[in-house]
Amino acid sequence: MMDTPDITAMMESRYIRQSDPRTDTLVFPLPLAWWSRPYEYEWARQFARPDDVVLDAACGISHPFKFWLAEHCREVHACDWDERILSEEAIRLDIASDFGPQAAHHLPEHYLSRINLARTNLAQLPYAAEQFDRVFCISVLEHLDTGTMLRAFREFARVLKPDGQLIATFDVPEMRPDLLETIMAMTGLRIEDKLNVEEPEDAISSEMYGVPIRCFRAVICKTGTI
Repeated sequence: MMDTPDITAMMESRYIRQSDPRTDTLVFPLPLAWWSRPYEYEWARQFARPDDVVLDAACGISHPFKFWLAEHCREVHACDWDERILSEEAIRLDIASDFGPQAAHHLPEHYLSRINLARTNLAQLPYAAEQFDRVFCISVLEHLDTGTMLRAFREFARVLKPDGQLIATFDVPEMRPDLLETIMAMTGLRIEDKLNVEEPEDAISSEMYGVPIRCFRAVICKTGTI
């Protein structure tokens, strides 16, 4: 839940900064190589509410955000294109690979039983219109080609409730934040509050792929027409 004094700060769509809150453990201790996730998860989870019906879109196999949601929201759905998402054994094996055998062994059964898992493409979601209060999409959009990304945004608009929110993060420069408003206008969505595309000096960054990468966050809602 978001504390009232922090609502304005949380709603701004902007680069994630080193001074932002972070968590080094979300269900599991997060690997050091997951340079942006401590910040992304800490920010995104502020939008989860106990009565919400939520979707973790392109959730990953071992990634723990869906498990955290299962403990904090009324109904949780998670989807991924990887066929392993439908196998409890495969999920536990991937957890063992990323977080260690003990993490996989001790993962509570209800983390999996409370999540409605689906294998699907983001451009063709198998969910009803206006099903979700929140859709979370963490570090995914930069991996999509332009056509798939636009179709995914249209699908997010379709499955969100009229007052729902898309809580998204993505890597820059693979995806450009200065294009967000144009993309939103094409897909039935809009930035909910303030959009700030100025890159601060203390933006979190990584050069693990040989070039500087930064991370951007965005709170997105429906325009009312798609």
